[in-house]
Amino acid sequence: MGKTVTFYTTADGKCPMRDFLDSLPAKTAQKVTWVLKLLEDLDIVPSSYFKKLSGTEEIWECRIASGSNAYRIFCFFAGGSVVVLTNGFLKKSQKTPTAEMGKAEAYRRDFLKRRIQHERS
Repeated sequence: MGKTVTFYTTADGKCPMRDFLDSLPAKTAQKVTWVLKLLEDLDIVPSSYFKKLSGTEEIWECRIASGSNAYRIFCFFAGGSVVVLTNGFLKKSQKTPTAEMGKAEAYRRDFLKRRIQHERS
């Protein structure tokens, strides 16, 4: 079955995920691409790479290890098989930053609100 992975874009055309990916070293970007391909191709992605964040509004995280660094990409499902990537960051501590989770939730709300408005017009 698989999933379709897409990037969230703000109303004014900014794409936080593209900015994040552009900031990564080439080797890390390759690893991120590999994990996102797993997300697209596998019906069940191992939790070491993909899991729901507890205490959030349906936010999931892609988990990428590259060298000694841990990267996270937040996303949500828009319909059954569409995964919208919102933002990514280098994880520097055990605790996931609440500011990053808040961004992902705000992006999700904005995406869903604009999708409803688009469907009505």
